[in-house]
Amino acid sequence: MAGTRWLSTTDAAARLGVTLRSLYRFIDEGQLAAYKFGRVIRLKEDDVERFIESCRITPGALEHLYPPRRGAEEESETG
Repeated sequence: MAGTRWLSTTDAAARLGVTLRSLYRFIDEGQLAAYKFGRVIRLKEDDVERFIESCRITPGALEHLYPPRRGAEEESETG
């Protein structure tokens, strides 16, 4: 474990682009591993990077966020 790079909660939150509150929620919900050394909480840099990759959005997963194309309903009704 000599090669383990540790991040503070502030650094991890900045790396993720989220608030500390969101970071603590990810930790509390078990989505992100964290370690407590006395009163200090630290995260492994590799765990943070894996968490980032696990949150990747697959193409087509956001279709529910935008309206259907114009004419798409007409095409499905006549087709």
